[in-house]
Amino acid sequence: MLYRIFFNLAFSRFKPESAHHLGIFLIKVLGLTGIARLIRVGVRTKPVEAFGLRFEGPFGMAAGFDKDAVVVKELGDLGFSHVEVGTVTRHAQEGNPKPRLFRLKKDLALINRMGFNNQGADAVAARLAKLRASGEPLPIVGVNIGKSKITPLEEAATDYAYSAAKLAPVADYLAVNVSSPNTSGLRSLQAIDQLEPLLVAVLTASGNKPVFVKIAPDLTDEDLVAVAKLAIKLSLAGVIATNTTISRDHLKTDMDVVAKIGAGGLSGPVLRTRSLEALAILRENLPPEIAIISVGGVFTSADVKERLDLGASLVQGYTGFVYEGPLWARKIMRGLAAN
Repeated sequence: MLYRIFFNLAFSRFKPESAHHLGIFLIKVLGLTGIARLIRVGVRTKPVEAFGLRFEGPFGMAAGFDKDAVVVKELGDLGFSHVEVGTVTRHAQEGNPKPRLFRLKKDLALINRMGFNNQGADAVAARLAKLRASGEPLPIVGVNIGKSKITPLEEAATDYAYSAAKLAPVADYLAVNVSSPNTSGLRSLQAIDQLEPLLVAVLTASGNKPVFVKIAPDLTDEDLVAVAKLAIKLSLAGVIATNTTISRDHLKTDMDVVAKIGAGGLSGPVLRTRSLEALAILRENLPPEIAIISVGGVFTSADVKERLDLGASLVQGYTGFVYEGPLWARKIMRGLAAN
């Protein structure tokens, strides 16, 4: 109820990106006061073993929320078994011009064209190193890496490899993001002939850390199968499916409003169907030892359980946190424990 009051206030008084920064601040306060840890009291989930790591539960925070690794511990305290920070690029960058984050309340959805705004690989690596040196208990930390805007596409592999080398020592796993619609030309790197050398460069730079590739929901079924074959060939730890979509189909929001917002990646329950389809196709074409992290349209514990039953190793969410608030992970954990 208190979050609903804050939520309505934020909608009416703050622009979405300003509300996001306010939310980050409040999460820090919850951590500093110890309230975040209290939220988890009495709630337990079954641990998950995946790609050589032990997770306290199957549900984590997707990339995009904590871009610069500033509330990793606090999100863990709120109940997320893992936090995927980023997207982090080699070079610090401002991202796209504002406004660049929009809410579609009727659809419980978001549209973003943030453009990988972040402080850069060096700064994020230093922050994570300091966090680990503190000795504080942390969730599993994934780092999602992307191409810097100033880097030409033909030099993308070198750009990703730099970030991988910097961040692998302080990450539990790396996720290669070639599927955001908000960096010009990035999605072309999902083509197998471009994706393979890029992933090889990241694997070489990351040492023995697990490496994932994060893909778009807008790939064809044939493309999904091709990605699965490449994951097998390169012995990737797994695939993250899926990122946001450029589609605007099946929305309840008036299409004139959607058109006025313009370009960007759409997230929320509208992604559920395609995300589940992608999960099923990938699981059919990947051996059990190659993990799938399912993301897109996850709001409830039933959503998480459905994906686990379909063969996902882990499940992530982000948009649901915006609409449901800081107790969201707790609600999902309680729902999973009850089943």
